[in-house]
Amino acid sequence: MKAILIIEDDLALSRGIALAMQQLGYEMSEASDLKTARHKLSLKPFDLILLDINLPDGSGLVLCKEIREKFSSAVIFITANDLEMDEVVGLEAGADDYITKPFSLAVLRARIQAVLRRKEQIDKQIIYLENFSFNFDAMTFLKGNEALVLSKTEQRLLRLLVMNRGLILSREDLLERIWDGGEFVDENALSVTVRRLREKLEDNPAKPQYIKTIYGIGYTWAIRSEAE
Repeated sequence: MKAILIIEDDLALSRGIALAMQQLGYEMSEASDLKTARHKLSLKPFDLILLDINLPDGSGLVLCKEIREKFSSAVIFITANDLEMDEVVGLEAGADDYITKPFSLAVLRARIQAVLRRKEQIDKQIIYLENFSFNFDAMTFLKGNEALVLSKTEQRLLRLLVMNRGLILSREDLLERIWDGGEFVDENALSVTVRRLREKLEDNPAKPQYIKTIYGIGYTWAIRSEAE
């Protein structure tokens, strides 16, 4: 069941949307301000967020940017701000769609379903491993709800490891594939990249659970309990 969070201070509108979408089989939650919304976002993941811009305790634009940094939820603005520049600003903040009030529930349902279909296509490209989700096409990487910022070299190393998880990749193979031949690369560059990637992924980089060193050979992504 898809979960949707409505962040809207017009309580009658919020309730009407929630009731209409529940009839279509969606799990609905509601928040009327940023404080409540942030609390609900910290408790569970949502597939989609309907977000007003003008809220009692701040701007939905700010929250949209926070969501983009921390979560993989789709976002649709529902707002009375109907100027073209308002829509541009909303989309640049990271929204997947922008709907101006007043709108019909039929239009809202159609836009929600379209956004969720696009999100499902993107999710198919994501690799899920325990607490991680990696989307190499979109270059988005999450540890739980925390967004990870990886360099291009770290991304190449991570991709090779997770696409070959359980297999041992030699240092020579990694050097050649990460640095396009590896002839002019200091071998220490691989050790540095592994260390930096562990610092971002591992709870305890000194005792890694995922990126294991196979002494004298290379590295492997250790297979644990995976949910793919």
